[in-house]
Amino acid sequence: MYEALLKAAPEYQKIAASFAKPGPAALFGLPPAGRALLYAALQKDLGRVLCIVTPGEAEATHFAEDLKALGLTAAVFPPRDFMLRPVEGAGREYEYRRLSVLGQLAGGRLNAVCVPAEALLQYTVPRDEFLRNTLTLKPGMVYNREALVERLFAAGYVRRSQVDGPGQFSVRGDIVDIYAPDMRQPARVEYWDDEIDSMASFDLLTQRRDGALEKIYLSPAREVLFGSTEETAEALRAAVKKARGKHRTALEKATEADLSQLDSGLMPEAMDKYYGIRYPQPATLLDHLDSPIFVLDEVGGIRDAQKATEFRRSEELTGLLEEGVLCPGLDVLYQTMDDLVIAAQKQSTLLCENFLRGMNEFKLKDLINAEAFAAPNWNGDLASLREDLDPLIAQGYAVTLFSGTPKGAAALTRDLADKGYSVSMSRDVRPAKGIVQVLPGHLTAGCTFPFAHAAVLSSRRHGLDEETAAETKKRKKNKNALSSLSDIKPGDYVVHQSHGIGMYAGIQRLEVQGAIKDYLKVQYSGSDVLYVPVTQLDLLSRYTAPDDEEKVKLAKLGGAEWQRTRAKVKKATEEMAQELIELYARRRQAQGYAFPPDGDWQNDFETRFEYDETDDQLNATAEIKKDMEKTYPMDRLLCGDVGVGKTEVALRAAFKCVMGGKQCAILAPTTLLAWQHYNTILSRMEAFPVKVEMMSRFRTAKQQKETLRGLQSGSVDIVVGTHRLLSKDVKFHDLGLVIIDEEQRFGVKHKEKLKENFIGVDMLTLSATPIPRTLNMAMSGIRDLSTIEQPPIERQPVETFVLEYNDVILAEAMKKELARGGQVYYLHNRVDNIESTAAHVSQLVPGARVGIAHGKMTEEELNPVWQHLLNGEIDILVCTTLIETGIDVRNCNTLIIEDADRMGLAQLYQIRGRVGRSGRKAYAYFTFRRDKTLSDIAQKRLSAIREFTAFGSGFRIAMRDLQIRGAGSLLGHSQHGHMEAVGYDLYVKMLNQAIARAKGEPLQRDKSECLVDLRVDAFIPEKYIADGPGRIEAYKRIAAIQTPEDAADVLDELIDRYGDPPPSVSDLVNVSLVRVQAAAVGVYEVTQKKDTLLLQVEELDLGMIRGLLIAFNGRVTAGAGAKPYLSVTLQPDEKPLELLQRILKAMGEILNEPKPVKNQK
Repeated sequence: MYEALLKAAPEYQKIAASFAKPGPAALFGLPPAGRALLYAALQKDLGRVLCIVTPGEAEATHFAEDLKALGLTAAVFPPRDFMLRPVEGAGREYEYRRLSVLGQLAGGRLNAVCVPAEALLQYTVPRDEFLRNTLTLKPGMVYNREALVERLFAAGYVRRSQVDGPGQFSVRGDIVDIYAPDMRQPARVEYWDDEIDSMASFDLLTQRRDGALEKIYLSPAREVLFGSTEETAEALRAAVKKARGKHRTALEKATEADLSQLDSGLMPEAMDKYYGIRYPQPATLLDHLDSPIFVLDEVGGIRDAQKATEFRRSEELTGLLEEGVLCPGLDVLYQTMDDLVIAAQKQSTLLCENFLRGMNEFKLKDLINAEAFAAPNWNGDLASLREDLDPLIAQGYAVTLFSGTPKGAAALTRDLADKGYSVSMSRDVRPAKGIVQVLPGHLTAGCTFPFAHAAVLSSRRHGLDEETAAETKKRKKNKNALSSLSDIKPGDYVVHQSHGIGMYAGIQRLEVQGAIKDYLKVQYSGSDVLYVPVTQLDLLSRYTAPDDEEKVKLAKLGGAEWQRTRAKVKKATEEMAQELIELYARRRQAQGYAFPPDGDWQNDFETRFEYDETDDQLNATAEIKKDMEKTYPMDRLLCGDVGVGKTEVALRAAFKCVMGGKQCAILAPTTLLAWQHYNTILSRMEAFPVKVEMMSRFRTAKQQKETLRGLQSGSVDIVVGTHRLLSKDVKFHDLGLVIIDEEQRFGVKHKEKLKENFIGVDMLTLSATPIPRTLNMAMSGIRDLSTIEQPPIERQPVETFVLEYNDVILAEAMKKELARGGQVYYLHNRVDNIESTAAHVSQLVPGARVGIAHGKMTEEELNPVWQHLLNGEIDILVCTTLIETGIDVRNCNTLIIEDADRMGLAQLYQIRGRVGRSGRKAYAYFTFRRDKTLSDIAQKRLSAIREFTAFGSGFRIAMRDLQIRGAGSLLGHSQHGHMEAVGYDLYVKMLNQAIARAKGEPLQRDKSECLVDLRVDAFIPEKYIADGPGRIEAYKRIAAIQTPEDAADVLDELIDRYGDPPPSVSDLVNVSLVRVQAAAVGVYEVTQKKDTLLLQVEELDLGMIRGLLIAFNGRVTAGAGAKPYLSVTLQPDEKPLELLQRILKAMGEILNEPKPVKNQK
């Protein structure tokens, strides 16, 4: 509707007309939100691709979101940092995003591109090169598979055994998996000879396919493409040959290291500097667009941003040229502002500014002035919306409202119609004076256009859009599909349920009694070796060493020591289960206060949150409120990584408590955290009559007295404090809720005291150690848990580099961060010489203000440091790992870690989460020193970290480490020791059994207690699954089968990922199922001696023997004694597996028959 009114206005027609011929026109007077509406109207009207150039990435993102809400397909083309220095590994997130936009443009799938000036002026793949390396595949096409692999290598893809990120592909038999940068999900292509038989997308986590695909586009995976390593080396040598004199020696020096890597068949990570050699005609994003609607939005802003960028680049390039990493000819990387001006003259361009400013460098063909005003968003409350609406309608405007979800739109339409407005929900309603049109969607802001008598208003965003919500739901289900053994390598520690801790030594295929099977070889102390048949893989679990791997003691085979350990742990888990269950019962009986349901104020408070909530946040909030409305006291644990928005959830609970007329106490482990919470609460609740106070050493004695009095009389609603709140002199008038932050940092004594002090009060505990899911299940019956896992929406991925320690690079990184007004964490993990490191850092970056923080400083010494950091009075903080539990500094966006190879992955992962917490792009540099020799473990860690830059496999390892830490903080220290003794997985299994016993549930027989050894070929041939980890994962999945449905599911998955399974694999699945059936009828071992099957049973009764004799007419013999057994002879052509299945079925039927009742005397 607003579009029709806009189009009728002379100002709009003037703008549209200016796009008919090249050259720039200037437009003044429209606010950003109004410009978004205008651009969308122009694009729909003219049908050309819209290209909006903005000063920075944040503005580009806003435009893209608004254009999407207005029905266009839009994307952001982000800038990226060229990799010019040799690095060991780097995340390519930004490069993939750029390529994905180029791919969508090539396929004609975009109406609009929003691009920061810096990104527009960076060179990228020329269009014809891009198209030459783009390939469309459809089912039924004939395309040789080897040729496809060649094509993928040439287009910059990396080959992996399993695809876990963009830019990768894998080949398994007839199946090729590919993840192109512009795909939403990776694709699986199945061949039949040289013909493509079928194509489907698949899920990265489960590696299962989900939907069929009609066609896929394979676009390039790198911006600088040379093809194979030989071709690359050739091209570089040719360039060196062409050069003369001084220039030639410079080129030789600059290419030397890369050439030696290429000759050994490796493609270096950093190839960006050879852009000029590869593409003699450099190209930018503009070359991928045909006569676009070219818009420079806020020309002044673009000019300033570009000045800063160019200054930063020239500094960087000068440094690189001096060092000889680059030389003239290798510095073809960017265009300048002048090129942008030339482009503006060539294209048909619109220059936009809020108000008239000089644009002397452009020759303008027209000046257009269109006055309009930004309209603020309204937050879901009808009265304030009517205040905005009424004056507009009185002036005869037609108004369009964007109101969030379709449900919200319908509700709003009803409300407005009741109040007597003329409202319509149809998209093509005829514009008329005073009419209101309601549409679903959100804009960053609204706008009123006086010249067109139209206005557009928008509601604030709440939660996620439907589509993304549906996608995350779909993703969530499969989290537990990853098993702990899937990424095991020879040399890792494993735990065998009945033999203890050993070291895994690989898969071996052995032939025993004429049947072929795979065994896992596990070494124990001395020269003991155990061969575990793959059918019994569920007896093994991964053992993650508590701290460092050097100290793990292997068990002795057949020794009694492991049995003792297991018995000890079993006893401990039983005691714990008992305690937990008693605690639970006690809490259920205590009387608490049931809070009333949410009121209007609560909703108002929640809509004032300035970010979009994630689904997890909303779920956790709902769970907590439900608990508060019940009559017994709440005891909930809210877990989530640092920075996922736990505080907001807690504040909503606190607000609900105050609205229910009770007081709320918030406990924080340090004075500083208390202070930070206090300030957050003040700013979040300033619009409401809530009185907040703080109890800590930041308060004078007099202030503390005041607060104490207020708490006792009930005039203070919320108090934030350290354990000072547990002192005797703190008395509450009517306490309703206690919130404990970072509970893992309170001592046991404090926790006990809490429980005594606040019996019958609702408790909410926040913890930052992520609690593993499996434990979550075990604990779910005892402590109510809510977990938040999704990071907030505006987060950007952290750009991660792994490199050898190098002063120049790090100095450059720090200067770059300070130049954009940010701050830096410099992590040096040794307290003894941290001062000299700090001095070294201030030499590297002259003029920077450097601060120091480490764990040996007392809280009094640390507080001022944090305070300075928060206020921006420190530029670089040289610190130890103490920042992983520190406070949240949103302006720190560069992290440098010395000796990253000495730190555990989980720790690196957690610390890396400390940067990138605002919408800005963050950088992490993991450095290591090439000592005389890197220790073996450090080498393992480094390669893991290198993987980890791309997220995926490294992330899994980090999660394993964290599970152990998380479990430790949830279960307390005494249990932690027991967990280390038997390994995490086995511990959880034992705890689950203990809890079931304590609750009096019948014990399920576990198939791991039954062993089956038959003469059957049961193994997975290498032909079928080539890579080791993949085979183990498949074995692990097969060993975990519990029901016939599971078996069908596993077979489906195998067919899906690897094609049709050979017979030895289907037998493997059957053997696994048989173990479940055998355990259910009390058989604990089945063996085969020549042509007899022996079944060891726990007890034999006559009914069973009688029944089996009838069923198998005399082929069954039974042996009683200490170890009762049944034996059955095989007939000549009978298959042992089928016979066993028949016997077990018969046994099951006999067991389930109704027993005859004995006569009662």
